[in-house]
Amino acid sequence: MRIAFFILWLLHFLPVTWTHALARFLSKIAYPLAKSRRHVGEVNLRLCFPEKSEEERKHILQEHFYHMLAMILDYSYCWYASDQKISQLVDYQNKEILDNALQSGQKVILFYPHYCSLEMGVAKLNQNVPLISVYSHQKNKTLDERILKGRHRYNNVFLLGRTDGLLGIIRAIKKRNEPFLYLPDQDFGEKDSIFVPFFGVSTATTDGLSRIAKLTKSVIIPMIPKRLENGRYVLTFYPAWENFPTNDVYADTTRMNAFLEERIREFPEQYYWLHKRFKTRPQGESSVY
Repeated sequence: MRIAFFILWLLHFLPVTWTHALARFLSKIAYPLAKSRRHVGEVNLRLCFPEKSEEERKHILQEHFYHMLAMILDYSYCWYASDQKISQLVDYQNKEILDNALQSGQKVILFYPHYCSLEMGVAKLNQNVPLISVYSHQKNKTLDERILKGRHRYNNVFLLGRTDGLLGIIRAIKKRNEPFLYLPDQDFGEKDSIFVPFFGVSTATTDGLSRIAKLTKSVIIPMIPKRLENGRYVLTFYPAWENFPTNDVYADTTRMNAFLEERIREFPEQYYWLHKRFKTRPQGESSVY
């Protein structure tokens, strides 16, 4: 593990276009070798894009492997590059939406799905925007320590553990002024989810966004990171959702998934497809994997 960290440290001296070229090379090796993960991606894409041909879905998945490898190599910059280099690599689009909300004293939840450049996007944002976030400890102690050190690079992140649950998140948002970084799109099992449509598939989805927003009187501001072809990144902020939350948690969660689906369709290759998003099925349905 320490050898891997040393390699990442070396890579941060290189131009980002070089590391992305390396990611492209490594992805061509990883794609045929990572059979189990490739299978997960194939199933996810088949469920979400039945209208596309098998060849089109294969192309998306191949590109996705490149973006996943690029995400791993992005840690070289997030952990070891200068603040100036990170800032220069990432551009903002419509950040005034967040700035205005914070200046007006509003509680803010940043809706931040799992895209393959999420680390670079939040690395720049956290340079001058303190955050509240949830962290899941890694099984490997060395890796866990390194990731935590990266999270606390600017000493302005308040981290909650998964075990703190919904109550811990609500307390933190009410007590503090920082935006809460909310990642909405993983399968946490039936106990903590409701089934709502996602690409037309009944999907176990946490309804926490609606509940947290209602109990903390927070506005929802989505932000989406994107890796550009020229090696740079853009972090785009979207207008705060109006009439959210409502008294209908199911409708709110359906709306959340619909918004995410719209964004994914814009550049699907950069969304995280290797997670078993449809692992939890409604009672009576067999596993899709």
